[in-house]
Amino acid sequence: MLCELFIENLAVIEQTSIQLKDGLNVFTGETGAGKSIVIDAVGAVLGKRTTRELVRHGAERAQITARFSEVSDSVRKKLSDAGISLSPDEDLIISREIAADGKSTARMMGRPVTAALLREVGNLLIHIHGQHDNHVLLAPENHLHILDSFGDYDALIAEYMTQYRLVVSLKREMKRLTIDKQQKSQQLSFLTQTVQEIEEAQLCAGEEETLEQTRAQMRASEKIAAALQQAYQLLSAESAAADLAFNASHALAPAAALLPQAAALFDQLEPAAEQLSALGESIGALLENLSFYPGQLEEVENRLDLIRRLKRNYHVETVEALLLKKEEAQRSLTELETSDETLAQISEEAAREYPKLLRLAEKLSDARKKAADRFVATVSKELAFLDMPSVRLAVDLKTGKPGVHGRDTAEFLISTNAGEPPKPIARIASGGELSRIMLAIKNTLADRDEIPTLIFDEIDTGVSGRAAQKIGLKLKQASKNRQVLSVTHSAQIAALADHQYLIRKETDGKRTFTKVHELSERERIEEVARIMSTDQITDLMRSTAAQMIEQGKNTP
Repeated sequence: MLCELFIENLAVIEQTSIQLKDGLNVFTGETGAGKSIVIDAVGAVLGKRTTRELVRHGAERAQITARFSEVSDSVRKKLSDAGISLSPDEDLIISREIAADGKSTARMMGRPVTAALLREVGNLLIHIHGQHDNHVLLAPENHLHILDSFGDYDALIAEYMTQYRLVVSLKREMKRLTIDKQQKSQQLSFLTQTVQEIEEAQLCAGEEETLEQTRAQMRASEKIAAALQQAYQLLSAESAAADLAFNASHALAPAAALLPQAAALFDQLEPAAEQLSALGESIGALLENLSFYPGQLEEVENRLDLIRRLKRNYHVETVEALLLKKEEAQRSLTELETSDETLAQISEEAAREYPKLLRLAEKLSDARKKAADRFVATVSKELAFLDMPSVRLAVDLKTGKPGVHGRDTAEFLISTNAGEPPKPIARIASGGELSRIMLAIKNTLADRDEIPTLIFDEIDTGVSGRAAQKIGLKLKQASKNRQVLSVTHSAQIAALADHQYLIRKETDGKRTFTKVHELSERERIEEVARIMSTDQITDLMRSTAAQMIEQGKNTP
């Protein structure tokens, strides 16, 4: 569960730390005090998209840190898969930092993580039901997902989707291989020409660079030969450098025999003379080999022209790319030459697999029909408890062609008055009715997951009196098995809280601050009385508030 939330420089909250507990935790405060900011903070720390507008004016960054205790095995596995270890008795700490320029960073147990991982882990830790979630009911495309979340046939859905992907891939491959004869003939001709043309060129990797180097040498052959000849003459001709060095070595020999210093110089001079001689011989050999046969330059130029033309024709930059182009064309050619046979094989496979898809779609439709009956019965009981006994719910299931989610579409219909046929929710339900219907569905789905914390942001919008009381009782009921946080304007819901927090806006004349703190028993009475009042708080209101809170403590 969420046991601590630290917020710093988020919107109008400069700094606050909220210690949260088991049971029903309720947040109250005057309109505009910033109650939704607490929900925004939870959403942000769990990977929701953030913007720089969330950063408090004048601050460099905002920071939210959440601490979770009693982390489930599924969360631990998700963390382990991401390389984050968490011991059995260790709390999970998640932080999100939002810079003033809008950039954000996230950490789990001090390690940087992606927003995607935050969302994946967050979906296992907390479910937030905000006011906008009511609009999920207004879009029929969401209704099938809600029904499937209730139904106990996840394995059947997974099996169907695997089969659907297989059939789709087979059909896609059939479509790719199905071409008319004229188009196939054109492709065969083009691919054959490509393979033959590049193959006949007998290209080699690195060939173009070698040819360009050879051409450069041939174009400068006279200049190169003159330089080599001059160097050779200076080293190896009579009385040239090598001979002079040998003569100097011989001349120094008598002195080297008598004078140690001369011996050291002799030892250096003799190998130098030999090295000069060897260099002369190497230059001479290079000069002898520097010869090109007649017409060789023209052959090199023609070869380079061929390579340039092929690169231009096939829109590539290198000889290596040309060779790769030939291999690709050869593969495509082989595939096209055997396409009729391959198409026949795939068609046979598709003919076998499509009936399997239809059978799975039929089984899924049957499972959904049974789930729809149970769903209607369960949600209707919840609605009756929420003071909507006359509301009649129906699930309109229609079948069509198999799609990614099966062959079914679903739409929730309601009738709010006896004798009237059910109609689409979007055309019938008011805002208050939507809130209660969504709460009834949430309670119906609650036992289908292991989410330890539920957050309801103003679930009481549009309702009051007895209906608000019933919503509060449902929240209280849900909090017996998991932690529930609720932002509310309702005194009836606030009175049922196990723990109540006041979100209050203050100002020092220059800046506005929002603070959050847990209320004492006396403060709770005052706050519940304030919520009930329209003008000023009276002793009667305080007495009524105290009675409501006491009754809330005794609510099972």
